[in-house]
Amino acid sequence: MSEALLHVDGLLTSFPGARGARLPVVDRVDVAVARGEAVALVGESGCGKSMTALSIVGLVPKPGRIDAGSVRMAGRELRGLSVTALRHVRGAEIAMIFQEPATSLNPVQSVGAQVVEAITLHESVTRGEARRRALGLFEQVGIPDPSARFVAYPHQLSGGLKQRVMIAIALAARPQLLIADEPTTALDVTIQAQILELLRGLARETGTAILLITHDLGVVNEIADRVAVMYAGRIVEEGTRAAVLGAPRHPYTQGLLRSMPARAAPGERLVEIPGVVPAPDLWPSGCRFADRCALVMDRCRAREPERSVFGASAATRCYAVAAEASR
Repeated sequence: MSEALLHVDGLLTSFPGARGARLPVVDRVDVAVARGEAVALVGESGCGKSMTALSIVGLVPKPGRIDAGSVRMAGRELRGLSVTALRHVRGAEIAMIFQEPATSLNPVQSVGAQVVEAITLHESVTRGEARRRALGLFEQVGIPDPSARFVAYPHQLSGGLKQRVMIAIALAARPQLLIADEPTTALDVTIQAQILELLRGLARETGTAILLITHDLGVVNEIADRVAVMYAGRIVEEGTRAAVLGAPRHPYTQGLLRSMPARAAPGERLVEIPGVVPAPDLWPSGCRFADRCALVMDRCRAREPERSVFGASAATRCYAVAAEASR
């Protein structure tokens, strides 16, 4: 991988628990995204994926806080920046696309005006120039009849068009990194494919890096260069798309892949992962996946496994995998 554009090291984000102690929901997470690269952060709901994204851009909701770690963008540390400086980073350097465009767009303002506002917020341009840029962005993200859609309000657009507007807003200030949090969840399969193709094309044409947050491994297979699998606040497996999806090592990743409908034969029952992701106040002291794992051993419950590296393309946290590799 080339030099990282985004480098997250040891990120720790916590919320207060019922007994007063703070509970980590993002626990010492490391993530790197190179220029022009698409990295997918995957896992079930409740694993900490979205909170990792919010932590990167400094939008952790109160009473949450970032307790430790480093977030560097193009070599500059973002933690500790003033509110004003961080606001400039959001949009100008890092932009986010959220999974529910209907709740992210202003219902009483035309979608064109919202894109114009995103442009003028970060650049000193006239309203006329901003309007021309906004229309160009509408064309770039595949919105038909841009002039007519420019004056439309969110409720007048389909879910797919609203998501395209959100992408246009995200691209308004030409960010270097795009964080897409479940960008296709609320869309039908056909529109999902169109949005994924749009994101792929943008990465190729503009060199924009993408951090994709998703639980859908089918989406990962369509767009990601590398994959990081998250479970209970920790990265448990990471590597190239081919390594993680083609030859998964961690039992959790294997379970996620077995539960994919696309991998099952017609009429075949899907194999689900037993249990649920534990809440932060119920995390075990050892491997956090131990209670749901078919390969669990005594040492799995005693101490969390260290990160084991396999060549240049993969790494995982699992005693069983490490033992198998040492034979």
